[in-house]
Amino acid sequence: MAGKLLLKTKNMCGENHEHEHDHEHKKIKCNCGTAAGGCGGAVYGLGLIGAAVYYIQNAVGFWDGFVGFLKALVWPAFLVYQLFEFLAK
Repeated sequence: MAGKLLLKTKNMCGENHEHEHDHEHKKIKCNCGTAAGGCGGAVYGLGLIGAAVYYIQNAVGFWDGFVGFLKALVWPAFLVYQLFEFLAK
């Protein structure tokens, strides 16, 4: 093993890995157990922007807009609640 090192590292998921390291380093990609590989963050982000715009446009005053922004942060909870209400009928 001349010129090589044995490295113990953790990837982004917190999993331990051992690999030999020479002059070429390979990055370990991990999708952290998500089925879409992290695309859920983009969907949440677009939903957050859309919900914030909706609630702020329909706000009568400052505090209505502030509460609307807080609602926009948790829009998936409202979506799931409405879905369950619809399915219960």
